[in-house]
Order: sequence, then structure tokens, then C-alpha cells
Amino acid sequence: MKRPKLRKASKRMTCAKRFKIQKKVREHHRKVRREAKKKGVSKRVKKDPGVPSSAPFKEEVLREAEQRRLQIEEQKEKQRQAKKEERAKKRKAEKEDGAKEPTAKKARQVEAAEKRSEKTRDKGSKQFMCSELNKVINASDVVIEVLDARDPLGCRCPQLEESVLSKNKKLLFLLNRIDLVPRQNVNQWLQHLQKEGPVVAFKASRKYQHDTPQSKKKRFVPSNDVADLSNAASCFGGSCLVELLSDYATSMKEGALLKVGVVGFPSVGKSSVINGVKGAVVCSAGVQRGLTKHMQEVHVAKNVNLLDSPALVASPSNSPACLALRSLQMEEAQQSVLEAVRVLLKQCDKTQVILQYNIPDYRNSTEFLTLLAKKWGFQKKGALDTVQAAVTFLNNWTGPRMSYYCKPPNSAAPPAYMSEAVVAQMKEGWDLQKLQTGNEATMNAVRFPNRMNGISFVSTGPTSGLLSVSSDSPPPATTSAEPESQPQVDLAEEPQHTEETKKTRVQFQSVDISAPIATSGDTYDFNTDFN
Repeated sequence: MKRPKLRKASKRMTCAKRFKIQKKVREHHRKVRREAKKKGVSKRVKKDPGVPSSAPFKEEVLREAEQRRLQIEEQKEKQRQAKKEERAKKRKAEKEDGAKEPTAKKARQVEAAEKRSEKTRDKGSKQFMCSELNKVINASDVVIEVLDARDPLGCRCPQLEESVLSKNKKLLFLLNRIDLVPRQNVNQWLQHLQKEGPVVAFKASRKYQHDTPQSKKKRFVPSNDVADLSNAASCFGGSCLVELLSDYATSMKEGALLKVGVVGFPSVGKSSVINGVKGAVVCSAGVQRGLTKHMQEVHVAKNVNLLDSPALVASPSNSPACLALRSLQMEEAQQSVLEAVRVLLKQCDKTQVILQYNIPDYRNSTEFLTLLAKKWGFQKKGALDTVQAAVTFLNNWTGPRMSYYCKPPNSAAPPAYMSEAVVAQMKEGWDLQKLQTGNEATMNAVRFPNRMNGISFVSTGPTSGLLSVSSDSPPPATTSAEPESQPQVDLAEEPQHTEETKKTRVQFQSVDISAPIATSGDTYDFNTDFN
């Protein structure tokens, strides 16, 4: 089929339109020239044609022009040097005057900088965090102590619980991160903690959370008949907690606002619990310890407000294993990250650690971190970065990643401050039947890990905390000794390299080669002959 001829658009225009465009162009050029004239911008500099070849004495004229150019450049260089020396003298005079007598402007700047640094330093200090924690406890009607389901006993603070009970506040236990612990272990801990007070089983959201409360209304809420609800974006136990607190607020006083404080040690998931209940990111949460610095009030129901609090400060008198997991910083525990990893490995079964991280057998913590750094690809200037591997290892243990579990204690004797009268008073006002039904629904919805995929961990008991720290407090005391019964001990511990041992040279002793070598294993221990 023959294509029809396409008619191209004509570029012809009327004379009036063409003359109008030319007039606009002339006006624009005239305006540009006028502005350039005001600014002193001249036209393009004409090129120097130079001395014509037919001119007489051409070489002498060029020589004189070159000499004149060199003189002008020399004069300009002298002027530049003089200005530089003058500026240097001026700076020196200002510096001397400032050292002798600072001006009012500089004094104000220095004072403002000192105030800013002091404010930022105070927000991260122990005194500020303890004062904010006490503020949350005093302003709350009910205090929720968040416990990590992997080590609930290690997350309990006797000083905090005793202070809450002495002020006639209701204490509620919240067992967080139940999706990282085997189902049987969670049931055992629920039965153990229910003897002392109400316990809520909880699993906070980890991956996806809504940026604003308004976006929560647009999300799709899956029903309970969906096969797998145990994804990382789901939160379980939040509705049960809100209903429990709303019923208690209604029974306490109709129309009254119930303030609930959420407290606990670092990295137990306090802010994540509030975000999961709210359904939006309203509190900053992350792997970093002690991310929350001040009290924050969040409205979650008609008559319930949650109070986010800073992390509880662990006492330096705790065991090294407690400080490795519960202290705000490694400096507070007076131990490095390498020492913290060595202490934690003592509390675990070596075979389970090898299976969990899929690494070969290791003899000590240094070799363990070397294998982890090689597996994870941590390198620093051509060598394996064991410090980064240790930091990542600790973040996995304190964050919502590592699956390990502890067994409840055999002795069912509660603490001294948890008498029968106190326990009965703590359980008054709560709808325990509804709480039990909600916990069962949460347990049925969450998918628990297999016991063989986790690591058995030996808990060191409750962690002592500090509710008040004076500004002139003495240096922290030495950490207490570790428990004698350990499931696995390193075969060869690393020697502590002090400054004196670094300066001394290695001294070799004569060894009788013909003598028999006594070894305890397959590998030869060089420490027996070379000390």
C-alpha cells in the first residue's frame, strides 16, 4: 500500500510577527549592552598586532618592550610580598592581643561552645540518665519491666523492682523477643515469672515500621487465619497489652489517663515495644546501646500513654558476663570488646557456637574472632580486623538476631522484697484470664526456632543497677569473679600484654629434646616449655 504524502509544517510567518520578534531581539541586545556599560565591562580586547616587519629598529623596540614587561612583573611581585608581610604582622598582633585580653565577642563564642559541649556531655552521662529514669518512675502509674526472652533473669534489676514496689506502683513483666527462643523455653519462663506478677508475651517488629501514624491507617492488616504471620514486620502481643492496660485504667478510675513507664537495661527493646504497640516509628530504636537519652510520652489508646525511658545503668560490681551484655559501653565495664567476647564464649557450649557460626574448631577467643573476620570479610590494611568482628558479634547478641536461650532456675524462691502480700497486691486489678488468653494467642501465632539451632547460655543471675549516681562518685570497683561452673572453657587463654611485658625480650630456656613430651591433646602446647 502506498503511503500518503505527509505535508510538512511551513515555517512561514506573517510580517507583523517577524518584525515583532526582531524588535524584541534588538531591545534585548540594547539592554545587555546598557548593563555591561554600567558594570564597566568593555568589549572584547583587541589582539595586539605587534610590531610590523617593515618597521625600522624592530629588534630594539621588542627588547625595550620585554624589559618594560619584566619591570612591571617585578613591581607587582614586590607589592604582593609587602601585602603578605603586612597581613602576617596583623595576624600576629591580633593573636598577641587576644592572648593578653580576649575580646567580648571571642569570650561569648568560647562560653557558648563550652555550654554546648557540656549539654551534650550531660545528656550522655550516667547522672542525667538516672535522673530521667527516676522521672519516668515517679510519673508512671504502672511500670513495665522489659525482659529479653533469651536471658530474662539477667535483665531483671532488684534495685529497680524494689524501688517501684516501695512507691506503691504496679509492676508488669514484658517478655520480649520470644521469636528467638524455643517454645518450650518460653513456656517455662512464663510459668516461672507468673509466680511473681503478671507477664505479657511480646514480639516486636524488626524490619518494617510505618513512618507516620497516618500511614498506619492505609496498611493491610492480615487476619488470624493466614498461615504464616511470623514475619519480621509483624508485631504480636501489642493488642493484648493495650487491652490489658485500658481495662485496668477503666477499673481504676473512669476517664482517668493511665501513664505506663517502659524501663529496662540497654538493648532489651523498650523503644521497639512502643513502636510495635503504636504501629509507627515514634521512638528512635537501633542496635546502638543507650540510644534513648530522655523521657518521651506516646499516646497509644484513649486512656493510656506510654513513657519511653533511658536505659538502666548497670553497676560495675556485676560479673564480666553481665557487663558485656548489659553495660552501656565497654569502657564502663573496664574491658575491651575482645575481653567481652572471651567472657561470653565461656558461658556457651563450644559445639553449639561452631554449628551456629559454621566455622572450624577454635582453641581460644582470638582464633574464634580471626575465623569470624575471615568469614565476614573484615579486613584492615591487609590484615584481618578482629575488633570489628568482636563488635559485630556483640551487636548480634544484644540485638534481635542471635538465637540463644537460658534455663529457668530450679529454686522457685522469690526475692526477699517479693513477699506473698506484695505479689497478691501486684496481681490485683488485672484481668488475668484475658491476659492468659492473649498470651496463648501470641504463642500460637509466633513461629519459634528449633532448639538445635540455638545456643545454650548460662545466665549469671539478676543484674544490679544504679538509680542514682553522684557527680563525684569514686571509680568503679573491680568486677566480681565469674561462677565456677562453666560449660566450656578456652583451651588456651591469651596472655595479658602489659607495658612491662611489651618492653621485655623473650628469653629461651634450654630444653632436653630426648625427654618425652607430655601433651593433653592432639596438638602440642608450646606454653609447657617456652614461658
